[in-house]
Amino acid sequence: MSDVRHVLVLPDRDTAEEVAGELADRFGVAEEPQLVRDALAGEDDAEDAQWLVIVEDPAGRLDPASLDAFAAEYEGWLEVP
Repeated sequence: MSDVRHVLVLPDRDTAEEVAGELADRFGVAEEPQLVRDALAGEDDAEDAQWLVIVEDPAGRLDPASLDAFAAEYEGWLEVP
């Protein structure tokens, strides 16, 4: 099985940091999720940036539907590859 990577899209950095911290508690994610600022195309204003929380899932054990519902609690979503 190939490595699986889940990308959660969140509205701001504070929310992304909160979600990253909560992933370990709720889903047992062992590896620290990576936070990436995703500036919207053509936007230089930091206020218009979304934040991505990238979760490595080498065993493929995380349920995408559960991750999407979790992100929705924070006004985010799971990016579908």
